[in-house]
Amino acid sequence: MIPSPHVPPTAQQPRSYSCLRASRAPEIDGRLNKPFWWSAPWTEDFVDIQGDAMPRPRFRTRAKLLWDDDHLYIGAELEEPHVWATLTHRDSIVYHDNDFEVFLNPTGDSHRYYEVEVNALNTIFDLFLPKPYRDGGPADHGWDVAGLQTAIHIDGTLNDPSDTDRGWSVEMAIPWPALDRHGGAAGPPADGEQWRVNFSRVQWDHRFADGRYEKIPARAEHNWVWSPQGIIDMHRPEQWGVVQFDAARAGPVPVRPDESLQARQVLHRIYYAQAAHRRAAGSWASSIEALTGRDVWLLQRGPRLSGPLDFRLTEAGWKARQAVRTSDGRIRTFCIRQDSLIWEDGTSPYDADA
Repeated sequence: MIPSPHVPPTAQQPRSYSCLRASRAPEIDGRLNKPFWWSAPWTEDFVDIQGDAMPRPRFRTRAKLLWDDDHLYIGAELEEPHVWATLTHRDSIVYHDNDFEVFLNPTGDSHRYYEVEVNALNTIFDLFLPKPYRDGGPADHGWDVAGLQTAIHIDGTLNDPSDTDRGWSVEMAIPWPALDRHGGAAGPPADGEQWRVNFSRVQWDHRFADGRYEKIPARAEHNWVWSPQGIIDMHRPEQWGVVQFDAARAGPVPVRPDESLQARQVLHRIYYAQAAHRRAAGSWASSIEALTGRDVWLLQRGPRLSGPLDFRLTEAGWKARQAVRTSDGRIRTFCIRQDSLIWEDGTSPYDADA
């Protein structure tokens, strides 16, 4: 998907999901009706990428997740009356076909995230991004998920316009050691650990031509997602949903609220306001007061926010800090800088002061 211009998204509440522990390893065959998946709840149905203000997708999409010591397992079900695909080579730009996409940001820092796309021919496009496109990327298309297993099941026929299909399903097994670029342990998450995750479905309008499917020229794709982005751009990790990895083998398990969310939202507002200021003035604003003239919503206060916002220019750009009071009375402070890297103060992120 081509990233949207560098503008702030509409505020959206991220969805959450409790990823339970698998009782056994499955056969990866693309089918989701086997006992392996019975304990895993479905996500909510996907919505338009911009959120609830947009029409509901005309075809249902939903997903499931499980995990064990070796893999993250992802299954998705895509309702589709006409299943088609054309791309067959690894790392083709798969979203030029209808596809299913996975986005994983283990650290929740809006940097260092993974993307895996697959079409109905089981063609894979996987990449790693050290930072979002809006902040200069660049995407590493040469990176592959080592040991990735994927399979597709088609409930109907592939590339046959003469009949009506019911849809297709995707199954993935992602080995934990393959996810080794985000600075964390290249192994399974801890019980209760939370990642920022999202899923996307790219859907093109088509027509029939000479007995084949053909995309309608000059018509944009539809983007249907699990957790709404508020803008047509999947590369806004701060907008992704929350997946909590739970050791339980049966649910439901409540997902802990993200008590840092209000601080993170304030910091990202500053990030977008600073980007707007730099485009207009050619330089970073030197104070919060210089920004509030443009964005009076910037200093809205949330019930958990603690203390004043701290802001300063740095050699590389700027840095802001916002404290938040958690439900147990602790004060936690979060930071953001000019390239959208966000982290908790004291956790020593890579080159955090750059």
